[in-house]
Amino acid sequence: MRRRDFLRHAGLLAGTAPALGALAPTIRSRRAGTVDHERPRPFDPTSWSDVRDQFALTRSHIHMASFLLASHPRPVAEAIERHRKGFDKDPATYWGEHFRSAEPNVRAAIGTYLGADPAHIALTDSTTMGLGLVYGGLALRPGQEILTTPHGHWSTLESLNLRAKRTGAKVNTVALYDDPAETSVDMVVSRMRGAITDQTRVLAVTWVHSSTGVKLPLSDMAEALQDINSGREKKDHVLFCVDGVHGLGIEDVTVEDLGCDFLMAGTHKWMFGPRGTGLIWGRRDAWDALDPIIPTFGPSVGVWIGALPPDTPYITPGSVHTPGGFHSFDHRWAVGEAFQFHLDIGKDRIQQRIHGLNTRAKEALASMPHVRMYTPMSPSLSAGIICFDVDEYAPSDVVEHLRSQSIIASTTPYRESYARLAPSLLNNEGEVDRTIDAIAELG
Repeated sequence: MRRRDFLRHAGLLAGTAPALGALAPTIRSRRAGTVDHERPRPFDPTSWSDVRDQFALTRSHIHMASFLLASHPRPVAEAIERHRKGFDKDPATYWGEHFRSAEPNVRAAIGTYLGADPAHIALTDSTTMGLGLVYGGLALRPGQEILTTPHGHWSTLESLNLRAKRTGAKVNTVALYDDPAETSVDMVVSRMRGAITDQTRVLAVTWVHSSTGVKLPLSDMAEALQDINSGREKKDHVLFCVDGVHGLGIEDVTVEDLGCDFLMAGTHKWMFGPRGTGLIWGRRDAWDALDPIIPTFGPSVGVWIGALPPDTPYITPGSVHTPGGFHSFDHRWAVGEAFQFHLDIGKDRIQQRIHGLNTRAKEALASMPHVRMYTPMSPSLSAGIICFDVDEYAPSDVVEHLRSQSIIASTTPYRESYARLAPSLLNNEGEVDRTIDAIAELG
């Protein structure tokens, strides 16, 4: 392919591409020109009942496990269907018309939500893919070590184990709490500090633990790490890496508020994004410590075929670390609508709503003598997951009892398993109270 042909197809000729780092057209502007004949009335994002109406989720059950895999809200479902129809009618033409702008638009929407530079956002298919890419690709010198916790998901622990087997990297573990209900900021930070050694290069943690419902105080941990790193050379700084999937879509924060170096998350849980989508955000200088694992299909291909110079500004950390290949583009290209959906409702209102419903449930559970709750009461140390036991009932029996009353709950998929509720934007106070009443019957 000649240079001019590549530039034309890649949308890089003068006047066809945005300046580096500039936001691509917003999701709102892309939707403005469409007409939806099926929507009975405009969506009112200030109404929680209207929010619930955006989902085709059955109303025959109370959904207290919707964080496992998202039901798509109407704007996301419509975007997926629009892309699917385009690909089905004429895949080559549809691809050619949209591949120049689709992923930049998605990165722009994510960047707006996270308060991040879109150039530093890579697109993935899941949290697990992001964890594998980061923990498998971090450059470690001989003797440097990784520190993690026993509280994370299998995907984090196994990504680190695979890295250790492949390269011999040493992985150390520290428990940041013993009784999750008694977790405190001081305890977490103190234990973290005590476990970091001169050899520690990576701290790998999970923001919200699906095993207990504990939400780590990331900003406090980041502040302590800044103090530790201030006495180290840049190449020896501890990199703060976070599985953020059960905080993303709940907490009203930016990446700067979190203070981490890498954030990996699926977008098909609390964000209500298309199933099979995710992201990696990395701090500008942190990307330098990460080697790509899967070849990209971004502008780097243009350099390879000689159509772009090696120093082209179109190559960014986000593009280099977005795995290439042909993905489920009807889903990936609709990710931006999920982030816009949250922005339309308001990040602050979402946080207040989910925390409010969870506090309502936790306070009621805490008053029951036959229930032991493992999740901290404080919203500063918890988010949208509540883990608990009921005397004389196995967690699976509790879930079955709830299902018999048309309430869908879950158990934690860990060696030490608990019953689990996750009140979300798809619930209301009445549904929380009905769920609590059903648990009270077991006493």
